[in-house]
Amino acid sequence: MQLNRRQERVAKLLKREVGEILRRELALDEVGLLTVNQVGVASDLKSATVFLGFVGTRPQRAAAPEKLEARAARIRMMLGSAIRLKFTPVLKFVLDDSIQEASRVLQILDEIERNVPAVESEK
Repeated sequence: MQLNRRQERVAKLLKREVGEILRRELALDEVGLLTVNQVGVASDLKSATVFLGFVGTRPQRAAAPEKLEARAARIRMMLGSAIRLKFTPVLKFVLDDSIQEASRVLQILDEIERNVPAVESEK
């Protein structure tokens, strides 16, 4: 999906502000460490999907979506007071596993590389 300049600017702004709000509002021991990886903005700028990276324990990961959903209205209200847009977007939070998956793929590749005997180069 190709974003226009306005959507890109709004997505960048939302990424920064939502990240700051999450840092202030959610305790580390409650939901682990959440980072805003990316924000997707609808063409009408009335909704946005926030993709979050996660570091923490399994119980924290299980609790994170529920805690985010419970605080979504408050986060949106704080976002509305922090930025100036005609409409404050409705936020949808998604835990993004892409970084963990990439790390797992790299780990598998390293393991394969260690187990394959080195090929001697011909002289």
